[in-house]
Amino acid sequence: MGGELAQDILLEELILIDEDDENKGKVVIFTINRPDKLNALNNSVVEAIKGASSRVMSDDSIRVAIFAGAPPNKPLEGKRSKPNSFVAGADISEFKGKKSEEIFEIFSDNCWEAVWKIEKPTIAMIDGFALGGGCELAMSCDIRMATDRSMFGQPEINLGLIPGGGGTQRLTHLVGYGKSLELILSGNFIDAEEAFSFGLINHICSPDELRNKTIELAKTIGSKSSHTLKIAKSAVRIALNSPIDEGIQKELRVFSDLFDTEDKEIGVNAFLEKKTPHWKGC
Repeated sequence: MGGELAQDILLEELILIDEDDENKGKVVIFTINRPDKLNALNNSVVEAIKGASSRVMSDDSIRVAIFAGAPPNKPLEGKRSKPNSFVAGADISEFKGKKSEEIFEIFSDNCWEAVWKIEKPTIAMIDGFALGGGCELAMSCDIRMATDRSMFGQPEINLGLIPGGGGTQRLTHLVGYGKSLELILSGNFIDAEEAFSFGLINHICSPDELRNKTIELAKTIGSKSSHTLKIAKSAVRIALNSPIDEGIQKELRVFSDLFDTEDKEIGVNAFLEKKTPHWKGC
């Protein structure tokens, strides 16, 4: 761990969706806290993210999870400040000497899939570098918010490798075959404007706006029925793995099933009566 404390490697902050009613649930922000290493993913961070993902799933009060990277520490006198980073990639020092079977076992139980399998909405809050495993972590989230100084890329080719945390697959789903191959084969970085132009990120804002805009979106999403959010996310995921005709039929089935839920009655009645719905989550 290089002297890092497990409880400090991933910081956690809970924010009430409605400050006047804690029963409406919370947004959790998990901040990867290795700023001197540009928040690179070492084994300790990976295990912490996996644990955090499990906790999000098991805690009914958490409605939305946000993943972020710690800002750089104030530099020592006469030293240059580190750049801002969401996650600058995997900790390459942990690759040295590894062979195929060992790395296969390590990557078979990874943090990217743990985040991807969270059934609740997830948001990546990106300020700075999102490279390699960091870009893959961002893509494992449902929504990506980024500052205008953020940079993205899959530079594994420069190590004689390819992405191993889902990058070849999720990047292709997000940006298409041609652009995905260009980024993976060249190892080039792109800025936030280019990433936004072909759908890698959802929103760009200034560094000063990032936190508030991300939390605002998380609260908006988290204020909906927790059960319906789960169903909506699962329905959209169907589109990644099914032909469109099959996906439409599956959508119709889960849409129809929602008519048997208590939250559907609550939502319809609140709309007709021009009131705010008070969801039961079922």
